Amino acid sequence: MNIKVNPQSTGHLVNPVVSIHRLVWIAVMGALTAVGGLVAIPINPLSPVPITLQTMFVVLSGLILGPKRGVAAVLLYILAGAIGLPIFAGGKGGLAVLIGPTGGFIVGFIVAAAFCGWASKGPAGCNFRLLVGLCLAGVSTILFLGSIWLKISLDISITKALLAGLVPFLPGEVLKSISAASIYRFLKTCRLLPS
Repeated sequence: MNIKVNPQSTGHLVNPVVSIHRLVWIAVMGALTAVGGLVAIPINPLSPVPITLQTMFVVLSGLILGPKRGVAAVLLYILAGAIGLPIFAGGKGGLAVLIGPTGGFIVGFIVAAAFCGWASKGPAGCNFRLLVGLCLAGVSTILFLGSIWLKISLDISITKALLAGLVPFLPGEVLKSISAASIYRFLKTCRLLPS
């Protein structure tokens, strides 16, 4: 196998197969986030934001790929949606979605992937309860930032924004956090995580 020295590093060896493997994982997690957006359940009049599986895949991206690559997967998803691919929640696409009522949730994806990726490298990555708590903190960040953006974009009170952007989603986010932690733990136990 041909192994090259990365000229920008301090002598670390870069295996081209490992690099391709990492890129594939980034693309897969970005694609799964897109698929999670297509599974959208509207909850009007409670909220203009539908229930999706995206938050599960966002925190899973951070857990599996780490902070930098997890954010890269989310940015790949956002870029694809911003250029018009219908992959945002409910099959929408374009820049208008990013500045619409759901834009804050999408920005929150970046923060949550970075946080979960960073925190999972510590003790939380080994303990299932801590891992679930970590996922809950990640999705709570998404919901909080989304609620703040709802307040601004719809010009409503913070109470109404939290009732529309946070409260209806909490039960589902608990289940998605448990699912994300379980998937990550399974991949880690089977040594299927990217290196």
